[in-house]
Amino acid sequence: QVRLVESGGGLVQPGGSLRLTCVASGLAFRRYVMGWFRQAPGKEREFVAGVSWSGGVTSYGDFVKGRFTISRDNGKNTMALQMNSLKPEDTAGYYCAVGNAITSVVSSYDTWGQGTQVTVSS
Repeated sequence: QVRLVESGGGLVQPGGSLRLTCVASGLAFRRYVMGWFRQAPGKEREFVAGVSWSGGVTSYGDFVKGRFTISRDNGKNTMALQMNSLKPEDTAGYYCAVGNAITSVVSSYDTWGQGTQVTVSS
C-alpha cells in the first residue's frame, strides 16, 4: 500500500521560510516523479513543483518565481519543498503526490498524501 505523509507546515510570518517534507512508503520511490500541490479554501488544487525520478529535472508553478526549491532523497524515500519569502497568498494545504510525468495536471498524479497546512500571516 502506497503511503505519503507530509510534515513541516505551520504558521509563519510574511517573508519567512518553511521546509515541507514528504515521506513515501510502499512503492519503488526512485522510479516515480513526485510533485507538490496546494489548495486554498474555495480554490482548485494548484501545481507547486515537480521533480523527476533522479532529481535532475524540476518544474515550478509560475507563482513560485524562484522562492521555492524542490528536492528528493531516493535513499530515504523523501521529498522536500523549501519555501522562502513566503507571502500571505501562499496560505494553503500542501500535498505531495506520485506521478509518472512532471506535469501541472492534477489527474496525472494518482496517489496523494493527507496534506500539511501552511499559514502565512502576521
